[in-house]
This record gives sequence, C-alpha cells and structure tokens, in this order.
Amino acid sequence: MKAAVLRQFGQALSIEDVEIGRPGPQEVLVRTAAVGLCHSDLHYIEGMRPFDLPGVLGHEVSGIVEAVGENVRDLHPGDHVVGALSVFCGTCTQCLGGRFALCADTEVKQPPGKARRLSQAGQPVSQVFNLSGFAEKMLVHRNALVKIRDDMPLDLAALLGCAVITGTGAVFRTAQVRPGATVAVVGCGGVGLAAVNGAAIAGASRIIAVDMSQPKLALARKLGATDTVDARDGDVVARIAEMTGGGVEYAFECIGLPSTFEQSFRMLTAGGIATVVGLFQPGARASIEGAPFFQEKQIRGSAMGSARIRDDIPRLVEFYRQGRLDLQSLVSQRIRLEDINEGFAAMKTGDTARSVVVFDLA
Repeated sequence: MKAAVLRQFGQALSIEDVEIGRPGPQEVLVRTAAVGLCHSDLHYIEGMRPFDLPGVLGHEVSGIVEAVGENVRDLHPGDHVVGALSVFCGTCTQCLGGRFALCADTEVKQPPGKARRLSQAGQPVSQVFNLSGFAEKMLVHRNALVKIRDDMPLDLAALLGCAVITGTGAVFRTAQVRPGATVAVVGCGGVGLAAVNGAAIAGASRIIAVDMSQPKLALARKLGATDTVDARDGDVVARIAEMTGGGVEYAFECIGLPSTFEQSFRMLTAGGIATVVGLFQPGARASIEGAPFFQEKQIRGSAMGSARIRDDIPRLVEFYRQGRLDLQSLVSQRIRLEDINEGFAAMKTGDTARSVVVFDLA
C-alpha cells in the first residue's frame, strides 16, 4: 500500500510502499477513506516528540472495515468507522473511572515503534498514534474505532476523530459549559473552531473567538461566535473584560502557548474555569498569580476532550445531521495523499482550518 512516510524530523514526508499485516485477535484492517492534517502531526514531523524512524503519522481518520480478527464480534467488513487517538482497554483504573482518554494500558495504547503492524523490506515502520492514517490502509486495535451510520460523509466524519471531539468534548465534558454562559475560545484552528461550535450547541449566550487570523475569525462567526477579537490589536484580556463587564465564565486555550494559557486564566470572571486544550512543547512553563484562586477560579486540563468515543462520536454525527454541527465549514481543502506536504505548508500560513486527504475507495 502507499503511505506518507517520515524519514527525518523536520523534512517532508515521502510517498512510499509499506507492507501492512493481517488482523490479530483484537485487530481490524481498515481501508482509509479520509484523514485530516492536524497540528499534532506537524509537531511530530518537526521533532517535538521524537520517535523511532521511519514512521507513519495521521490520526484524524475515517474508513471502511476490510477484515476483522477472530475475537472481534461487533465490527464487520463494510462497516463505516471513525478512528480515534483515545484507544482504550476498558479495564485499567482510568477506564474504570470513566476517563477513557487517559487509558494507561500500553498494550492497547502502544508507543510509536512498539506495534509490529507496518514494515518495509522486513524492517519495522513505526505506527504513530496507534493509527497511522497517512496510508491507504490501517491495522488497529478494535477499541480505536467507532462504527458510524453509512450515510455519514466519510470525508467529514474523519474530523470527528480528533479536532471536533477534542473541541466539543472540552466544552461538553471537561468544562461542562451551561446554557446562557459566557465563553472565550483562544485559538481558532480546527480544535478551537470546534469548541466555538460546541459552545453554540451548549447554549452559551456569548462566545468570543480570539485569533490573529481574520479568515479564521470570520469562520468562527459562521460557527457560532457572537464576538471576535484580533489578538494583534491591543490587550486581549482587557478587551474581553470590557466586553463582558469583568470576564468570561469559561475560557478555552486551544493553541498550547504559555502566553495564551496565562491570558485564558486572566480573562476569567470570579468562579470561572480555564480549560487547557492546546498541546504544549515539552518543558514549557507558564506563570500565573495565586490570588485569583481565592475567587474560586479554576484551571482544567483536557485530553481529547475527555472523550468517551463510543458515546460521543455517534452523538456528533447526529448533531451534524440536525444541522447543528458544521463540519463542512471546517474543511479548507480536500487533497490527495501525494499533496500532503503542500497541505502542511498551507497549515503553516495560519489561515486554514483543516486540509483533508481523501482516498480513492474504488
């Protein structure tokens, strides 16, 4: 099969032939339909979290089941599925506590280089994110997949596996935004835009989108933002305090920078909650004052939107069908696997929401 392979950190991906195994007892072979380009992929390409090379990235993915292992009973060839980062075992302490995104079972959630599912000339190729969606096929653990209805467009369904479940989950599950609340979303990439849309679905009365890109701010308004703030124009925290009469009840940091984390906490009103969604560089540190904690301000971390993928992804499909979740607007362009490096170049400009690689399923 063809796959986009990373051979050197900081360099372009190369389209190469890669061998893929057959399903083991708990595994599923999937023909890839579509995969979104995520900033997490870019961070890994640039060496933010090194792993054994060569490797295949890609985790925001949808496809069609081609074959299943002998112990897989609830998926069958022809089923439409969404893949998700938050593969889970269901039996560890975190899973039993309902925190499936934090599953600690390394036999299910294997680090890059451990799984022996991909190879070239007999040498292993790292499966990154337990999916490796930048390829024509994927061999994954059954619990990395969620079955969806067949009439859901697969190019849009791919977004549910990362950007959308992360952004909406941060709103619905991590922060639990209540109807009528005031919300600020800092960073309007795919995840931030999904958080904006999620806040609108949750019934927030005021949704303030913050970014440095005018195209992204315009898109945020389309997805439900009531107000926008260009982060290049003055003190963001002061402007939001003025707009809201003191600050917002919920702030979502969707970039992963110490400065925007600090801003997100400072823009809270008393009793507010800042939810950190962005992926920080290893070793990054932020500084905040201690006094606001006496106003019961809180900071929460959110991993994959605290998702329960088997519950949440089908629910997001229904929100899409009802016209409440706007997935189409998140797709900036549809590209071929051969154009994947151009897709990442477009991401670096800062004005695209999502580029989606679409595969030929004929």
